[in-house]
Amino acid sequence: MKWWKALGIAGFVGVAATGAVIVRQERRRRAYTPDEIRERLHQRVAENER
Repeated sequence: MKWWKALGIAGFVGVAATGAVIVRQERRRRAYTPDEIRERLHQRVAENER
């Protein structure tokens, strides 16, 4: 029964780590101003048109 407990704890740690990564990415994404986002999108379009 002990390995079930270890498996459960490992699963919980995995879910927590995934949540932390998602929060970090979301924070990075929201740090851009609308003007910066628009500029980056225009750059991407210009690069893809080449």
